[in-house]
Amino acid sequence: MCIAAFRRSFLLAVVIALQALLPLASAQAYPTRPVRLIVGQAAGSGSDIIARLIGQWLSDRLGQPFVVENRPGAGGNIAAEAVVRAPPDGYTLLLVAPANAINATLYDKLNYNFIRDMAPVAGLIRFPNVVVVNPAVPAKSIPELISYAKANPGKLNMASSGNGSTIHVSGELFKMLTGINMVHVPYRGGAPALTDLISGQVQVIFDNLPTSIEYIRAGKLRGLAVTSTERSHLLPDVPTVRDYVPGYEASAWYGLGVPTGTPNDVIEKLNEVTNAVLADAKTQARFADLGATLLAGSAADFGKLVADETEKWAKVVKFSGAKPD
Repeated sequence: MCIAAFRRSFLLAVVIALQALLPLASAQAYPTRPVRLIVGQAAGSGSDIIARLIGQWLSDRLGQPFVVENRPGAGGNIAAEAVVRAPPDGYTLLLVAPANAINATLYDKLNYNFIRDMAPVAGLIRFPNVVVVNPAVPAKSIPELISYAKANPGKLNMASSGNGSTIHVSGELFKMLTGINMVHVPYRGGAPALTDLISGQVQVIFDNLPTSIEYIRAGKLRGLAVTSTERSHLLPDVPTVRDYVPGYEASAWYGLGVPTGTPNDVIEKLNEVTNAVLADAKTQARFADLGATLLAGSAADFGKLVADETEKWAKVVKFSGAKPD
């Protein structure tokens, strides 16, 4: 080999080696500036609280601010579209929630395809809803609720925080699997729905556990069952819906996503750090206070959860005939 050819081969080898090292260098440097964490709900919501907790913990470990930015509206679609249209560089994250899976069917036309346009990073937590009735309802168990609803079709009003919310579809899944008829009454948020439930204007809700638990403990509402596959440690004496309705499961869950095209090394670093946060005892205790269980796992694990939930809720939305508010 002549000297010129040797030099060309040597330089080519150096270039290839440097290219191989670039992702490692990129991951080691990331992040070098503040990161935005977009939330599809308003400040003070449950999603917002979770985003601010995880954002602070990521900031503590990565040395850059994770700034929570609330983009409420259109059932979370405004936030999701803002993220999928952002540069795929790891500096814009989305707090992924069940609404993103539900909206794929609830909305006839979206300007994006969530499964295609959003890359999963890591799962965070999931927590159950709880089947709650006004104490005037003569049902103290899920079998009694089913029997009462079948004997009085259309007499029970089922409240929710809005069409397509987890509270709504949890109830619709129950109706689908049991064949009962309850009238859906959508509200603009969970708080007014609970207010009317306590006053007896509506009779049933499949509410998020953290917002109903104090009313249940105070005896203002009756909790019949949780919607997860296992009992909640916050209500250890309350059974699961699945104990009486085979195949039933519904829960709220959260995770992190980034625009498709974000470098794999950045995703891997975010996943690694997120899992380290979730392994911390203080994190686990804080989420346990909310009645949540941890998801953790790989980016692929979270991607499978989103895909499975999208398929599951598509069937329920079609069954219910739900349309956006």
